[in-house]
Amino acid sequence: MSPDTIDNSPCGEETAALIRLYTFTTEPEDIVLMATKDMDVESQQRAPRGRCLDCCLLVSVLVLFAGVAGVAGVGFLMIHDLQRMMNLRPPPDHPLQPQLPQAAMNRGDAPERFFKMQNFAYLEATSSELKNHTMPLDVVSFLDAESVGSNFEWNPVDHSLRAKQGGSYFLYVELNVTCGWTCAAGVFRVQVGNSLSCTVDLPHSSSSEPVLRRCWTVSALATDSKLLLKMSLPHGPLPSWRLELRGSGVGMFLVG
Repeated sequence: MSPDTIDNSPCGEETAALIRLYTFTTEPEDIVLMATKDMDVESQQRAPRGRCLDCCLLVSVLVLFAGVAGVAGVGFLMIHDLQRMMNLRPPPDHPLQPQLPQAAMNRGDAPERFFKMQNFAYLEATSSELKNHTMPLDVVSFLDAESVGSNFEWNPVDHSLRAKQGGSYFLYVELNVTCGWTCAAGVFRVQVGNSLSCTVDLPHSSSSEPVLRRCWTVSALATDSKLLLKMSLPHGPLPSWRLELRGSGVGMFLVG
C-alpha cells in the first residue's frame, strides 16, 4: 500500500507519514542486516548448549578410554606376576622341587594367589611347530597349584577352555618365535574363538633374536563359552621358524 492510496482523514495522513518514514529510512540492505543480527543472537544463545554437548561427548570418550586402559593395566600386571612365578619353575628333569623366595612368602605371595585364582586361567603351548592346526595347550603346574581357576574347565583332549561364568573377560595371547637357521619372511595368525585374532609378521632372519608378539582384548562371553586356539599360515609353510613353549600361550580373567 503506497502513501497516495491513503484517505485524507487525520488517521490516514498519520498512517501515510509513517509509511513514508519507513520507506525512506529503511533500505533493503538494512532489513537483511537486521535479520542477520537476529540470527546471530539466536546462534549465540544456542552455542553454549552445543559446547556443553561437545564437552560431555569428550568426557565420555576419555572415561571410556581410561576404563579400557585401567583394565589393560591390571591385566598386564597379572601377566607379569604369572610370568614371574613361571620363571621359578626348574627344568622338567630338575631333581629338586621349586621353592618360593622367602620375600615372596613373607608378602603372602603363595602360588594360590597366582594360579588358583578362581577367575583366572592360563594355558601354555606344548608344540613348537608352526602349521595350520588347533594349538595343543596345557595347564602350568607349580607345586600343588595349577594355572586354571575353578570358574574354568580345561579339556586336555580337544585343548579347549570353557568359561563357566558369563561376563566381560580380558583375553590375551603371547607368542615367542625364534629362527633355527636361515628363515624366510612370512606370516602366521592365532585366533581365540571369535574374540581375538593375533597376527605375527616374521622377517627374513638368520638371527636367534626372538620375535615377540602380544595381543589382547576385552570381550563379552556367554556362560559355558568354549574357546580354542587356532593357528593358521595364510601364505604357506614357515620352515626353520619355531614357537618357543615358554612365553607362548593364552590367558584370560573375568573383569566384570
